[in-house]
Amino acid sequence: MKKILFLFVILVLAGGGWGYYQIQQVLNQSVSVQPDQLLTVKRGTTGKKLADLFEQEQLVNDAKWLPWALKLQPHLNNIKAGTYSLNGVNTLADVLTILNEGKEVQFSIRFTEGETWREVKKSLQNAPHLAQSVQDTHDEELLQLLELPTNSLHSLEGWIYPDTYHYVPDSTDLALLKRSTNRTKKLLDQLWAERDDNLPLKNSYDMLILASIVEKESGIQAERGLIASVFLNRLKLNMKLQTDPTVIYGMGENYHGNIRKKDLETLTAYNTYIIDGLPPTPIANPSESALQAVAHPEKTDFLYFVADGTGGHKFSRNLSEHNQAVQEYLRWYRQNNKDKK
Repeated sequence: MKKILFLFVILVLAGGGWGYYQIQQVLNQSVSVQPDQLLTVKRGTTGKKLADLFEQEQLVNDAKWLPWALKLQPHLNNIKAGTYSLNGVNTLADVLTILNEGKEVQFSIRFTEGETWREVKKSLQNAPHLAQSVQDTHDEELLQLLELPTNSLHSLEGWIYPDTYHYVPDSTDLALLKRSTNRTKKLLDQLWAERDDNLPLKNSYDMLILASIVEKESGIQAERGLIASVFLNRLKLNMKLQTDPTVIYGMGENYHGNIRKKDLETLTAYNTYIIDGLPPTPIANPSESALQAVAHPEKTDFLYFVADGTGGHKFSRNLSEHNQAVQEYLRWYRQNNKDKK
């Protein structure tokens, strides 16, 4: 009897040792991974389904021992649903570690200062692994979905906060837009509440419109407060803004790189050489610095500015000074472009 019991114990230990060896072989086997390969695990995936998935994705040829490995290695059996990057994994144990950590792969999309809503929509369409849910939604409905104030043209222009946004696969474009527009709303409300006194703006939307113009007029952050002061001074005096970026925006697809005299004389809702005051909507997505410049402009009596040839602008108080600055710029331009003809 003792001999039989001894043999039984030996067989059990041998079987256990053999099983443990098999499991370690399973966990330590190399996986075949393609560059930038992703693995999506659905909610409720069992050990058997996971083994089938690994074989379907051709990570390993045979994963039949995987369910047993997960039972005997419970620290590897807390699999979380999601989509994961397999970059850098070498063994099946590496894959299981990633699935247990739950750190899904992330993608990013960049909304740039000065971009238009049309450009943002194109970026969203081309974003990898982003679920498209609003591409065919009219802007009027989209304003409601995003809880944005309605404007006369039902335009989303200007509401996208410029930044880089990270998202996991199957996130929706609507969720991404909400994150971005909520940041703009919060910042706009804050700056409107903290704005300087006596700005000739009716509401925070006017601030957004003017900030978009400042954004397009100069990429030099240090002079944006001066540019804002010019436009605000003009608004106080009921002068037309006469700013080229609004004309270009109103031209739409008819703009081909230059503005002709005919374009300045063609009426559009955005031609500030003809219309009074601000255009009906922003013309681009303004940066925070452009919004700050409008909320807290420099205190000046400037009414004009023109390019100075170095990337910045020359500011003037009256038309005589401005015309002189224009002539200086034209001389600089001719001097620096005569060899290019």
